[in-house]
Amino acid sequence: MKYDNLSKVVEELSRFSQEVSQEDADKMVEEILKANRVFVAGAGRSGFAARGFANRLSHLGFDVSFVGEPTTPPIKAGDLLVIGSGSGTTGSLVKMAETAKKQGAAIATVTIAPKNTIGSMADAIIVIPGTTRQLVDGGSEDGGSIQPVGTMFEQLSWLVYDSLVLDLLKKTNQTFDDLLARHGNLE
Repeated sequence: MKYDNLSKVVEELSRFSQEVSQEDADKMVEEILKANRVFVAGAGRSGFAARGFANRLSHLGFDVSFVGEPTTPPIKAGDLLVIGSGSGTTGSLVKMAETAKKQGAAIATVTIAPKNTIGSMADAIIVIPGTTRQLVDGGSEDGGSIQPVGTMFEQLSWLVYDSLVLDLLKKTNQTFDDLLARHGNLE
């Protein structure tokens, strides 16, 4: 007998994934490819998905840092900051975006709310349908999800990031073996 809730979640993700734009993804890939270095940031569960993306970018051979780690260098002109933020208004992430802009770096974001603070500063935006704890106007949004709070956004973020990795793999003419050669071995 199948696990009913799992089937419902997978069906929901499949249905809402159809709303993610290929054009948005292509623009994000373009920004990553032209960046000198890539910085990735996110908070909470969205941050876990963003960390996974930073990890895969390193496997692809990009010079990448997850913001907040002690080894994160300063961002500069020619760099890209990728921010995962459902609301686009998380205080610490807004501050990072402002700093990146002041330094001349580009900004890309994965968000539900492209017109909010981070989206308004971004050079590339992937809009993901979903839920967020609170919108900028104080209202809530359920987005039609059966899952609580921001769960669907976080899951779709992870899937979008992994899909971008496939695009980047193709654009950089690499194989799975190339990625595996850069995979950590101190596990």
